[in-house]
Amino acid sequence: MRDLSQYPFEIRPLSDEEGGGFLISFTDFTDCISDGETIEETIQNGMDALQETIAALESLNLAVPEPGSGGSYSGKFIQRVPKSIHARLVMRAKQEGVSMNSLVTSILAESLGKREAA
Repeated sequence: MRDLSQYPFEIRPLSDEEGGGFLISFTDFTDCISDGETIEETIQNGMDALQETIAALESLNLAVPEPGSGGSYSGKFIQRVPKSIHARLVMRAKQEGVSMNSLVTSILAESLGKREAA
């Protein structure tokens, strides 16, 4: 039996538009998330989801990440932005003749490069 408490997680508040409460995600598992009304409930629901995720991986004879390993990175994440920023990104991508994904990837890479150089 694995010690689930060794797996790092992040909790963030959910906006009213997202339904309120809190969201928990596990850095070692890209698709294991849960939520709850309180932080305590969110952690309990998250541990239940983590246990189910690990059981599903094991039943499929797939590797289970070790705690703190960072898991696998799919190259995909979802970020909500204000409508005004979304509109500006769409317009900039059209101006440059690229997809919005390509534009955002370029902006992120440039920004990370500047931060690492500082």
